[in-house]
Amino acid sequence: MEMIIDIILKAGRAAVELSLFVLLPVMVVMLCLMRLLEARGILDTLVGRLTPALKPFGLNGMGVFAALQINFVSFAAPIATLSMMEQRGTSDRHLAATLAMIFAMAQANAAFPMMTMGLQLGTTLAFSLLGGLAAAAATYHIFGRHLSAAEENVDESLQHPSAAGAKGVLDTINLAGAEAFRIAIGAIPMLVLSLVVVGALKRLGVIDLLTQWLTPLLALAAIEPALILPSLTKYLAGGTAMMGVMDEMRRGDQISVELLNASAGFLINPFDLPGVAFLISAGRRVGAVWKPAALGGCVGIVLRTAGHAFCG
Repeated sequence: MEMIIDIILKAGRAAVELSLFVLLPVMVVMLCLMRLLEARGILDTLVGRLTPALKPFGLNGMGVFAALQINFVSFAAPIATLSMMEQRGTSDRHLAATLAMIFAMAQANAAFPMMTMGLQLGTTLAFSLLGGLAAAAATYHIFGRHLSAAEENVDESLQHPSAAGAKGVLDTINLAGAEAFRIAIGAIPMLVLSLVVVGALKRLGVIDLLTQWLTPLLALAAIEPALILPSLTKYLAGGTAMMGVMDEMRRGDQISVELLNASAGFLINPFDLPGVAFLISAGRRVGAVWKPAALGGCVGIVLRTAGHAFCG
């Protein structure tokens, strides 16, 4: 019983520190910046200019906005855009392409805090864009080609708050700060549970046994055994939980900065059990196209993995 309490207390302390002292400050700054750009209409202008170039990839204006949200806000941010796309009559084919792109891209709630661990943000964002475009194109032109491309009268205008005057700017900042606080606080339960499970598996020797079994196979593929723990955590508990495990491993010098960056392609994305379940809850039609979107997302993740492994 004493061992269990010790694991829980250590996991709770680590989760609170990571959420409040790493995730929260980064999300406050990024969300304030994004919301101010939205309110000023700068993002609308950017989306309008990018949309024609990205249409061959199967993305429309709101799909472009979803890409900005996943990269600069959090993995949860695009769910509102997906829901809006479904309600406004976007075709199933475009929905699948947008969902695949989101699956393959790097989520800001993991990427930006992991800068403090040595993650190269520029490289991560560049490969995130390439992977997202590859995922969208593969889904639109290959995996989702059987889906309907018929669209109703699609309104691609985006509704944003106004930031006119000092009060408008202050209100926008306060709303963004409150949103960042909800994201950070909301991450604590999953972080605590994940770190408790990881701590228990370590104490019971399961991780060491699993590493021992998998090491020969990983050696054949030139994969570091140190990636077993964060990979299991990521795909079972999500990117935020993986970030917590990676933070502990970096503090304990169990994983190098080079390995952290080399593994970013398959570790930093919302394509995991919690992420997929959350995103497909955006609507009935979004949930119906998750299979071709998942296949396209895998194409983008493979491309990102190869790019990060090559660049280190």
